[in-house]
Amino acid sequence: MLADAAQKAGAEIRYRHVVTAVDVTGEQPVVKVRADDGEEYTVTARYLLDASGFARILPRLLELERPSDFPVRGALFTHIEDHIAHGEMDRQKILITVHPEHNDVWFWTIPFSNGRCSQGVVGTPEYLSQYQGTEVERLRAIIAETPSLAKVLRNAVWDMPGRTLTGYSANVTSLWGKNFALLGNAGEFLDPVFSSGVTIAFKSSSLAAKCIERAWNGEAVDWQADYAVPLQAGVNTFRAFVSGWYEGGFQDVIFHERHSPEIRRMISSILAGYAWDTANPYVAEPQRRLNVLRELCQRDAKALVA
Repeated sequence: MLADAAQKAGAEIRYRHVVTAVDVTGEQPVVKVRADDGEEYTVTARYLLDASGFARILPRLLELERPSDFPVRGALFTHIEDHIAHGEMDRQKILITVHPEHNDVWFWTIPFSNGRCSQGVVGTPEYLSQYQGTEVERLRAIIAETPSLAKVLRNAVWDMPGRTLTGYSANVTSLWGKNFALLGNAGEFLDPVFSSGVTIAFKSSSLAAKCIERAWNGEAVDWQADYAVPLQAGVNTFRAFVSGWYEGGFQDVIFHERHSPEIRRMISSILAGYAWDTANPYVAEPQRRLNVLRELCQRDAKALVA
């Protein structure tokens, strides 16, 4: 519905309209919008679904935001003409690279079909602030410390300005309320490392659609039990793996020399989006299972060294 605020009664779509206020106290929620030409209008609907992502329209306007319990991290990123040599990278996949000395610093390289890619780095604000210059200069300096990635991007043309984002993790006091629900990143956002945002967006949309359909059919809907609780279950699964990544334990599992095909399949399934499949033991008990697996890998690694 919030997308409807970007178009008035006619067919013309305007993309620079700003939602200035939301009232959900009445029988129907009302959204106030200001167009880019200064004109203001209201949109009334039976229900609001906020899929505004990092704009987080309803959390801001309804004062639902609360600090994330994740440590603050930042990112430097841009788009480049990558000129990656044939065979050095599978362009059907996203390349994730870990800094050779700092395992909580990682890079993404997301290839596009036109020979360009999105390139970025994630680290703590303290780490990123050590580097001087523009965003691109800082990004390139960090990549230079990572030989494997520097080799892949050795012929890249850095032809666009960079951007920076700090403190992107977010949370809310509630994922739903009277006549509204928060979808995807408009609710809780963990971290981009496993690209879980798209999965959570689709899952939240599916759950919300079923709740609204039942409500419109006259059925009683418990939004906490039927929406928030099941959605949070998958988010918590992702949370265990994201936390494990930055603490280093999950990296010990990923980079272990000896892999169990069955465990690899179960973990890959979760990271591919099946974070609600409770038949998977790493979904049913993500933190405990991951802790045990990490300990086994670390013990085995010590044995191999010895």
